[in-house]
Formats: sequence, structure tokens, C-alpha cells
Amino acid sequence: MNNTRRQFIKKSIAASAGAALLAKNTTLFASFYKTKPFKISLAEWSLNKALFSGKISNLDFPVFTKKEFGIDGVEYVSTFFKGTGKSYINDLHQITKDNGITNVLIMIDGEGNLGDLYDPVRIQAVERHYKWIDTAKILGCHSIRVNARGQGTEQEVSDAAIDGLGRLAEYGEKAGINVIVENHGGYSSDGKWLSSVISGVNSPYCGTLPDFGNFCLKSEYVEGKWNCVEEYDKYQGMKELMTFAKGVSAKSHNFDENGNETNIDYYKMMQIVKDSGYEGYVGIEYEGNILSEKDGIKATKKLLEKIFDKLEI
Repeated sequence: MNNTRRQFIKKSIAASAGAALLAKNTTLFASFYKTKPFKISLAEWSLNKALFSGKISNLDFPVFTKKEFGIDGVEYVSTFFKGTGKSYINDLHQITKDNGITNVLIMIDGEGNLGDLYDPVRIQAVERHYKWIDTAKILGCHSIRVNARGQGTEQEVSDAAIDGLGRLAEYGEKAGINVIVENHGGYSSDGKWLSSVISGVNSPYCGTLPDFGNFCLKSEYVEGKWNCVEEYDKYQGMKELMTFAKGVSAKSHNFDENGNETNIDYYKMMQIVKDSGYEGYVGIEYEGNILSEKDGIKATKKLLEKIFDKLEI
């Protein structure tokens, strides 16, 4: 056998071995990421004390989030914006662009009730949300989170909310921005009711932002604080709302000695999220009062990462 033939055989064997090793590594690589199907984002409300006190600003929030927590997806709250002027929004967009941060969504409050029974008031509320869709477009967000509130019977508010959300979703579609509704008190904390409303809107640009902890149907003010006295089954509610989910809000309050949330079975919640087929961001929203804001966010992130490793494929 001449040297040329020997070299050819050696190269063929090496190539086969390399291909086998590459295939094995690719399988392991894919297997690793199958167990981590979600990215983590941070809801700005988790830092509301720091923001209200002026320790950080809305412009600081994205970079602070990445440096402090290693999270590069952010979910804003409209309350903390200094208006929606183009210069301000462009500055915020540039900050996130320069630092490799993804703007996920904006949570909108205080712009009127989209389920108001009085047509002129409801339409005014719809139009007041337009600037936030425009803002989300500039920032590169995929959605704005809104509330489906109103005063009346379940059916009356449902009908009004379908109209209000439908009008806003039409505007959102033109900009390529989703209008998503959180279970956020009142009728919206009833998973069946909110699911029915979203079905009634029947738009690919209108969906939900299921929140792990916002399923209180009735609360009472006792000894200086609000206590939930009637709660919708949170796990059933998540199953119902995940059908239309374009985001997920991982609400947390307190943790036990093992790092588990004391009132919410995070593993059960995340398995529901996984089983729904959802593959987007999971947003941390810490609202506890025992740990500091920073420590609460870190504890929630640690819990989510632990669960991501254990989810059934």
C-alpha cells in the first residue's frame, strides 16, 4: 500500500470519528437547551421602590437589570416613563441597543378602562393607549399589557371589553404590536371570563399575559392591609389563559428555606406553561416584603432556573 493510500485511509477514519463526535456533541447541546425552553425577563415593577424613591430611573432600569441580575430582557411599566416624547424614547432605545438588551413589553396603567360601559369613555381610553403602541414599536417590544376593567355585570363588562380590546388590537395590528391582557383584578382574575373575552375579540394581535399570583376575586381591607378572601383556582386559571398567552408573569412574594415560593407551586405553574407550547419570555415580578427587591429578584431567578432544569419535555 503506497503512502498516498495510507494517508487517504487515515483521513477518512479521522473524518468519520470527527463527524461522530460532532453528532454526539450536537445531541448533547440540543438536549441541554431542550431543558431550558424559556428566557427570563424582569418586570420593572419588581424595582418599584427603587424607582419611586429616585434611586434608579426608567432610563437606568435596563442596564441595571443586566448588570445586577444577568437578565437581558426587560418589561417596562408606563408609570415610570417621563412621557412618550420621541427624544426620550429614542434615548431609551439606544441605551438598550448599545447594551444588548431586549425590550419585551410595556405594562400600561392609568389610561382609562377598556371595558367601560359608556362608549365615548371607552373609545377615549382606547385612543389614549395608541401612544403606547407607538412607543412599543420604537423600542422593539412585541406587546403592550393592558387592563380589561369596567363597572357593570360580568356580561356587560365582557361585551364592552371585547369592543375596546378589539378596537385597540386593530391599531396594534397596523404597528405589529400585540395587545395583551393580564389577570389583574376584578373580573379579569377569573380565568374563564378573561379567556372568553379574548376569544370574543378573535384577533391574532390580542392575547393574555397570565400572572401566577393575580387570581384574587374578592379582597377585604383588614388591619391596614388588603387580604384575599376569595381566589380563583390559580392553576386552572393558568391553563385557561395560556391558550392565548404572548407572555408570562412569574409573580413571587416570599420563599421558604429551600428557595421555593411559599404560596405558589412554581414547578406546577411552569409545567403548565411548558405543556401549553409557549416558548417566550418568563418575566420575574417580585412583590414580597421580607426580602429586599434585589434579593427577591435573585431568589425568583434562582428558583426559575432550578425548575427549568427539571421540567418534563
